[in-house]
Parts: sequence; C-alpha cells; structure tokens
Amino acid sequence: MIQLNIDNSFTRSLPADPDTTNKVRQVRNAAYSFVNPMHFSKPELIHVSPEAATLIGLTSADIKSSYFLEIFSGQRIYPNTKPYAMAYAGHQFGNWAGQLGDGRAINLFETLHEGRRIATQLKGAGSTPYSRHADGLAVLRSSIREHLCSEAMHHLGVPTTRSLSVIKTGDQVIRDMFYDGHPAPEPGAVVCRLSPTFLRFGNFEFFAANGDEKNLRKLLEYTIREFYPSIDSTSKSSGLDFFREICRKTIALIIEWQRVGFVHGVMNTDNMSAIGLTIDYGPYGWIDNYDEDWTPNTTDAELRRYRFGRQDSVALWNLYQLANALHTIIGHADALRDILDEAEKLIPIGYYSMMIKKLGLRDLDEESIDLVDRVRKLLQQHETDMTIFFRKLSTLDISAFQPDKTGITSWMGEAFYSSPDNNSAVLTDWEKWFVDYIARLKRENIPVHQRHLDMKSVNPKYVLRNYMAQMAIDAAYKGDYTLVDELYEMLRKPYEDQPEYDRWFVRRPDWARTKAGCSMLSCSS
Repeated sequence: MIQLNIDNSFTRSLPADPDTTNKVRQVRNAAYSFVNPMHFSKPELIHVSPEAATLIGLTSADIKSSYFLEIFSGQRIYPNTKPYAMAYAGHQFGNWAGQLGDGRAINLFETLHEGRRIATQLKGAGSTPYSRHADGLAVLRSSIREHLCSEAMHHLGVPTTRSLSVIKTGDQVIRDMFYDGHPAPEPGAVVCRLSPTFLRFGNFEFFAANGDEKNLRKLLEYTIREFYPSIDSTSKSSGLDFFREICRKTIALIIEWQRVGFVHGVMNTDNMSAIGLTIDYGPYGWIDNYDEDWTPNTTDAELRRYRFGRQDSVALWNLYQLANALHTIIGHADALRDILDEAEKLIPIGYYSMMIKKLGLRDLDEESIDLVDRVRKLLQQHETDMTIFFRKLSTLDISAFQPDKTGITSWMGEAFYSSPDNNSAVLTDWEKWFVDYIARLKRENIPVHQRHLDMKSVNPKYVLRNYMAQMAIDAAYKGDYTLVDELYEMLRKPYEDQPEYDRWFVRRPDWARTKAGCSMLSCSS
C-alpha cells in the first residue's frame, strides 16, 4: 500500500459546491466541486517520472505497484480523500468567457512531504461540472506532449508544473484533430500533474465576476498564507504586496520562456498560474527558426495574439485583468496601476539582462543592447535555428573564427535552414555584427573557459522540438514507447553535451515543416 501524507488545505480553507454530482452546471459561491473520476477499461502505464514521484514521497517500489496504476489513473480513490474540480473563469483570446473551471482536470489530493505541499491532479479522467460541452477526456498524443514538456521545462530551469505519469486508458476518445469535420477515434490517456497549487488568475476572476467578495477575500488570504510566506496576510497592504509579487513572478517566467524559445500558445487568463508557473501545456511549441511572429496554435493562426514576440505584452494584459478582479476587494486603483507600470518596466530590463547572458556578455549598456537588437533582426531575416545558433555561440573560439562571409557560412551552416547567397546583404550584416561582437568580448576579457561555461548554462543544447514529440507520439500509437523514454532521459540534462544524443541536435527536418503536430497544433486533445 502506498503511504502518502495527506493534507487537503485547499478544501479546508475554501467553500465547496453542495452538489456532489459530475453533471455540468453553473456554480455559485464555491471554489470547487467534489467529483469522481471515470472508470476505464484497461489502464496501462506508459511512462513515469521517478524524479517527480519523489515530490510526493513515492519510491521506486511504489511506482511499480498495481496500486500506483489504480490511484493515478483514477480507478481507486486514496483513503480519506475526496477528488474535486476547481471553479474559475477567465478571458480567452482577449474576450470574457465566463465560467470555465477544471473541465477535464480532477484534483485527487494534496500531500505534505519534506516540507513541500503538492497538489496532485489528473487530466483526462472524465467530465466535471465545468466540462461545458466536452467529455473531460484526453488523448494519448496530447498527454505524451504534456508529460514530456512539463519535465523538460523543469530541467531547463523554467518554473513549471510537473508531470508524474502518463497512463493509457484502454478506451477510445473521439476527436476532430483538425477541426475540419472529420472526427476520429484515438487512444485515450490520463496525465498526472503535480504542483504546489493549480490556482490561476481565473480563480480570482470567477469570484469577482460573480460579485462574491466574501469568497474572493478568502481565496486571496489562502493564496498569500500558503504560497507567499514573505507577505504578512494580516497587513492592510497584503493584497497589493501579493499583486506586486505575482507581477514580478509572471514577468520573470515570460523572460525564461523567451530564453529557451518556448511559446505557450494559449495565454488565456485561466492558463496563468497564481504562483508564476508554466501551467496547461496545450498547443505549445519551441522556436525552430527564430521567428517572433510564430505561434504554434492553429486557433491563433490569423491574429497571432500569443505569438513568441508578444508573450510579454500579453502577460501584462492578463495581469491587468487580475488587477481588475483584486480591485473589487482591495481598492487602491492608483496603487494597482503603479504596480503594473513597475511590471512593464521590468520587461526590457529582464529581457536584455537575459539576452546578454546568452551572448556571453556581462555589462548591460547601450552597446550590448544594440548587439542584442541586431542579432534578433539577423536571426529573423535569414531563417536561422535559435537553439543551434546560441549553443554554437557558446563554444565560439574567437581566436580562430574569421568573421567574414566564408567563415560565417561555414560556422553557421548547421544553424541556417537555407544557405545564403555570398553576396547577400544579410551576410554583410552578419559580418558587421560578428566584428562588433568579438570586439566587445575582447574588451570584457572574460576568461574563455568561464565564458563558455556561463553561456552553456543558459543556452540549452536540447529542447523538446515539436517534431521530436511527434515522432515519439507516432511510435507510441504503434505501441512503441522507447522514444518517449529516450527523449525523457535526454531532456533531463539539456545543458550537457550528451554526444550519444547528437542526432537530436539538428535543425527541424524538412518533412516536419508542415506536418501536423510538428508545425502548428490545435487545442483538440
């Protein structure tokens, strides 16, 4: 029997919906509804993260037990616990969407282990009161993507929820993958997600929109007490202090996304964590060729609201919506605006500070900012692989490198998606950039070995490119899970050279440029 230290502080602190059925409904005056996961025909463990398992005190023996499969597929309820789905609302693609909630997420319990409180949640375990017109299920392809990406982001050093396991249900789920009127059956799956909390901006918006100030205040006090220990929850300024801190955390998170080339794809307010984590991995993607206008989400293809280069401004917009919700109980409109202004100023400071580290520089000034702006423009002008470029830059031998057209095309050949003409203006601009960049490196005079180490620590060699995840999914649909395991193992050490995985340190292959799941993805899962 698996032994867990259960401590459901969330359900003790906030009010529950009195209706205990799973039927879809509008919920009032409650933070969550008790629900029961579905029973599946034949759950099968596809993959588990042993590192994530330690967060809740599970051992290798626990992972191998049949009891693990039963609990984390939702087939058995852990003793003295009551699964629940949270109520929240939110803005989707800039528009108010009303009640949303955990439509296919079911929280099993919270644990306390080695001083860490962790909420354990199943995604794809059946319908809840918040499922609207959906079935609350998930398919294997999206579950594999979420599982691998959650763990990959953690090892990249990006704040994120974690993934314990992905379990195939044995049942088929009908999905219209391309939204083209051709639904088809796919294998169903359940992901078990772990996080200190799954609270979102939308939880606050839910109570504010309903005029429920009493429960909004309870939610704010709970969030501060449990997850912001540096803030005095009894202080009159606690609400403003919380908002200032979540602004800081959110902006810092977006800068980390930009550092590794990650695009969330669905930055709705209900997908923004109340503690500054990456949450809800849907149609996400990693930049292959550097393109600030790229979005991985087919639903966002026309307006590109959530494109790579706009994620910081969207984060500010979402924080503004959170400020509106909090204003209903804390007032101080001018103070909230001041905090938002402070947050906006953090963006360029954080961004350029991050980028000069990627370039191996130490001093932030007009010259280094100019080098950043010029390299961004060059990377986008000629289709250049972001991950390969910065990783190769991390090993550049400036004593041997010749910053002329021949030297550049030879050195950057692995990063260019097409070879530029030797007479191109882009190559001339690259020449000028490298001359200025090398001159700056020489002036800063950082020891070569130290510069290489510093740059490698912020420029990963391996990220979960969409085509890699799709290859693992294609194999999994044939019953072969070896690629899932290989990618998981490789992505545990993304900053190490790992020559045994060099086959993954390459540009996106041509066949993946337009292949479904490799270029853009829908929200269908």
